[in-house]
Amino acid sequence: MKRRVAVIGAGLSGLTAIKCCLEEGLQPVCFEQSDEIGGLWRFKEEPQDGQASIYQSLTTNTSKEMMCYSDFPFPAHVPNYLHHSKVLEYLHSYARHFDLLRHICFKTLVRSVKKRPDFTRSGQWEVVTVNSEGLEESAIFDGVLVCAGHHTYPHLPLQDFPGIETFEGQYFHSRDYKSPENFRGKRVVIIGIGNSGGDLAVELSRVTEQVFLSTRRGAWILSRIGKHGIPADLQFNTRLNSLLLSILPRGLVSALGEKYGNSWFDHKLYGLQPRHRLMSQHPTVNTDLPSCIITGAVVVKPNVRCLTGSAVVFDDDTVEENIDFVIFATGYNISFPFLPPSVVPVAQNQVSLYKYVFPPELEHPTLAIIGLVQPLGAIMPISELQARWATRVIAGRSKLPSRQHMLQDIKAARERMAHRYVASQRHTVQVDYVTYMDEVAVQIGVRPSIGGLLFRDPKLAMAVFLGPCTPYQYRLSGPGKWAGARDTILTQWKRVIKPLRNREPQKEERPSACSRLLRLSVVAALCAVVTYWVRHEHPSPLQRLMQLLWG
Repeated sequence: MKRRVAVIGAGLSGLTAIKCCLEEGLQPVCFEQSDEIGGLWRFKEEPQDGQASIYQSLTTNTSKEMMCYSDFPFPAHVPNYLHHSKVLEYLHSYARHFDLLRHICFKTLVRSVKKRPDFTRSGQWEVVTVNSEGLEESAIFDGVLVCAGHHTYPHLPLQDFPGIETFEGQYFHSRDYKSPENFRGKRVVIIGIGNSGGDLAVELSRVTEQVFLSTRRGAWILSRIGKHGIPADLQFNTRLNSLLLSILPRGLVSALGEKYGNSWFDHKLYGLQPRHRLMSQHPTVNTDLPSCIITGAVVVKPNVRCLTGSAVVFDDDTVEENIDFVIFATGYNISFPFLPPSVVPVAQNQVSLYKYVFPPELEHPTLAIIGLVQPLGAIMPISELQARWATRVIAGRSKLPSRQHMLQDIKAARERMAHRYVASQRHTVQVDYVTYMDEVAVQIGVRPSIGGLLFRDPKLAMAVFLGPCTPYQYRLSGPGKWAGARDTILTQWKRVIKPLRNREPQKEERPSACSRLLRLSVVAALCAVVTYWVRHEHPSPLQRLMQLLWG
């Protein structure tokens, strides 16, 4: 009899978790509280409690080759950076291709997940759900994969902003923002300069009277577009760069990165440069923000000190009057309301999980958290690799180390994070993309061997080591090997170029190689003739001058 696994959520993490269960011979039952798949990537006109929410214009900050599932690349014609609707289309295609929908119970809320009384012996869980008609049901599962995401419960630190309760305008969290229609001609303050804060500042600046972007620390701003117009993440997230980052002093790496960033625009000149170094904060990706600042459509301000009436007072004593809206782009709280706090304790967004997946204190590793990371890269392939690992552990094909080892690993990870990053709740689940993917891949046995590839397939080895660390690399060998991985890696640049070349540029009319060679030969012959004539005839004054020049 197959072991039954409850999958909570049918977003990008939940869908791949269902697929991984099937591949490991497990029987998945996915509970999704809405009526459709997609999770965060499903746009809804009105935000709903307990569900992630996005704005109409949201576009990815990671490119399609880096963010896809490892055995299901995006079609070649799809843009490199995607509107949320394109991501949702992709998730639907993935679900249809692997026949995942039949395992999902829609309009079903997970109310609680508890250990069975005999958990010490069985490792089983009791999952209580409520359907759309309010009917409560209970079922027993051999494993649980929590795929609920961490962009659901907004962090709204009102206590840090005196006077907000009596503010005469409107205030809300960026989670509730949908489109700019209601902001035309208004004066808006946005608090927070993460990706959401930057996106909203740019979009609202096109219709408002003025946008003020308030930042406590400042930020390093990166562009989606890298050198020669190639997606920046394809150039940054390579194994070679990952190796260099592990060898070179972090201060040197930050200095080089800051020099590159300031060659685009001077962060100090624009009032954005923070005290901390580039590698000490999750960067903000926004290609348009500098243009909005230089045109005055967005004004960068320091932290908000207080609010009084319709005015906002900043830490530099400046005051902006007649503010209509204050938008808090202040991130999210990590929370699992359906789990007992003892299973996955959360304190100030700190979560104690081995490799950000497994609670170390459980007697049986039959519960895993999928997608609870903030990567310097794409989340989708990370969730997939985590799910591949977790399902193998639940199926008994992989084992976790001892509890003591896991606790030591968690402690070491926290110490590294505290040493590297500024103290912030957004940095509690931060990971470097290539490093973390390899850490999880080792647990499964699917980390590519560059040495082995050099011996067997040098062309592929160079693409894997020097090129972007695309997800397909983790399907080259080991459990879950995919026959199409090699070809997909070697053709990835074609898929990058395809949507950019919808018009073939006109070729310059250049002389052929034979024509150029003939012209050079004629010029050389004339030079030889002139030189001979100057040297052997009676020279005139002009010829003497030519003789001096020609030697």
